[in-house]
Amino acid sequence: MSEFNEFDEQGSVPARETGSIISHAFEMYKGVFLYVILYMIIYIIGDSIIQTLTGFTIWQDFDYGNFRDFSSNSSIWDRPESRVYYSFSGLWGILLAPLSVGLIYITNKFNTKIPIQFSDLFIGYRQNLGNILLYGLITSIIYLVSLMLCGLPFLFVYPLFLMGYPILLFENATAMDALNKTFNIAKENYAVFLLTALLGGIISLSGILLCCVGIIFSLPFINIVMYSTYCAFLGKPRQITN
Repeated sequence: MSEFNEFDEQGSVPARETGSIISHAFEMYKGVFLYVILYMIIYIIGDSIIQTLTGFTIWQDFDYGNFRDFSSNSSIWDRPESRVYYSFSGLWGILLAPLSVGLIYITNKFNTKIPIQFSDLFIGYRQNLGNILLYGLITSIIYLVSLMLCGLPFLFVYPLFLMGYPILLFENATAMDALNKTFNIAKENYAVFLLTALLGGIISLSGILLCCVGIIFSLPFINIVMYSTYCAFLGKPRQITN
């Protein structure tokens, strides 16, 4: 288990407003860009293996000119291989939750001008792993249910859990404590959390517009937004030493 040391005086903190949080996240993102790419390479390798094993290619029936077809085409969702793919893809996403925590940890080290090591990306697999996986499982179920309800509820639910991963990392919290804390803070500042999550999500998904390849660079941006939001509402976290 890692120990907590007093946080270095270096490091910036955004104001409790969406513009400041997103701007802060951009600055952090530029500093950890290489690790963002590494994060996505690991994700893509795993996803490619799942697609190969299930025989389902996610974009094979996708009409790039009509996004509505993708959500309404029952032939995609009714095929057995697609159901198997999305089941294993969801599991893969949960197993990568500690990697998201690692990216947040690297972002904090960059913010505090502390040298980053390759192994830092995997700190979530060494510290508080059980709670991180449990938190990932619980929130994945919540998100899935909200998406099944025509998708719109997801937009309003997601902001409530925006700070969960940073809380699990920097406060070594249990999954339930992280859920309660991020929910209560977001509830009291819901307008800021909603706008921050929406804007961060749009930026993260914007890579789809570049023939989908750009999402390799943009998707992990939301993890950086989580860190910046934590800094804004809970202050600079104490640095963790391995």
